[in-house]
Amino acid sequence: MVTMVGTQKDFAEAMAELLKLDYEAAEAYQAAIDRLKNHVFKENLKEFKLDHERHIRELTELIISHGGTPPQGPDMMKQYLLKGKVVIANILGDEAILRAMSSNETDTNTAYERITGHQHKWEDAADMLQRGLIDERRHKAWLEANIS
Repeated sequence: MVTMVGTQKDFAEAMAELLKLDYEAAEAYQAAIDRLKNHVFKENLKEFKLDHERHIRELTELIISHGGTPPQGPDMMKQYLLKGKVVIANILGDEAILRAMSSNETDTNTAYERITGHQHKWEDAADMLQRGLIDERRHKAWLEANIS
């Protein structure tokens, strides 16, 4: 799935879409954690899920501070697609689950890259978004390093 997050002209709308994507990612991580057999993989994915939960809190606070109403959860259709990849991969085992999560992380990396360079980015969002991008790159790198 190719994400459009960060392409919105209105920065507030882009932030709301990014928040939904982080909700979706956290839920996909939980689906993966529930299905993985390898304990080390589970522990790393639990840490990545915590990063996404932190992003959710930070994005929510920032949107509210700018007078917006943050989404309270994921886009349901996208959630089914992201989690669905993990559920289907479960049939093939841990490596397939990691591949599905790596595919999901491609979207979060793209979204954070776009939004950190957004033309109308709020000044007080810059550091938080950069930290989020660093998290996403770390997640993707770990997943890639653990796929044969």
